[in-house]
Amino acid sequence: MFADRLLQFLTEFPSPPPLPEEVVAYNPYQDSTPRELLTQFAQQYYTGDQPRVALLGINPGRLGNGRTGVAFTDPTALAAWGIENDLPRRREPSSEFVQAVVLALGGPATFYQHFFLGSLYPLVLLRQGLNYNFYDSSAVTTALWPDIQLSVRLLVENVGVARHAAVCLGQRNGKYFRRLNDELQLFEHIHVLDHPRYLMQYKRRALADNVAHYVQVLGDLVS
Repeated sequence: MFADRLLQFLTEFPSPPPLPEEVVAYNPYQDSTPRELLTQFAQQYYTGDQPRVALLGINPGRLGNGRTGVAFTDPTALAAWGIENDLPRRREPSSEFVQAVVLALGGPATFYQHFFLGSLYPLVLLRQGLNYNFYDSSAVTTALWPDIQLSVRLLVENVGVARHAAVCLGQRNGKYFRRLNDELQLFEHIHVLDHPRYLMQYKRRALADNVAHYVQVLGDLVS
């Protein structure tokens, strides 16, 4: 089942060797709370064996995915999807946007039968206790590149995401996703969308239009 393969992939993904520039990586799925919440979520929404179209961000943040175990899903959204939790109800902008998209596409039961939300690199990256993106330093990108390749290859070959198309969240992230796909030839097409956090931070007034654009692009991939 998709859920079982996903849980194995995320809980067993290896930590990298020491990274440059004091960047550290940790696997949130080895902590009991994120692992248990992800398990409940996957068993409810990632049922069946059908391939899902992957929507991949950069790498998880410590307050969203790092706490809930579910990509782009903060504790408030997780509770709204029926996964009860005692985590602080601090909203995360990316999660707010994705929650709106999920609702516009029929709600979580429908959405997650067609789509998988994740990241190019599945571990949390921190520098001096703050979230860090794998592309914030060329040295860190180079050090992590084999693991990023491994991550996406495992999503395709082991977890079973769809190969006809994938969606990249973030324009800058798209540069690296396209490079990776040129090297590994995993997906037939990659569609790049503006990152949810960027849209919420800089284009919040156009929230309805931005959600509608996501819905149009994603709907075309599964119609």
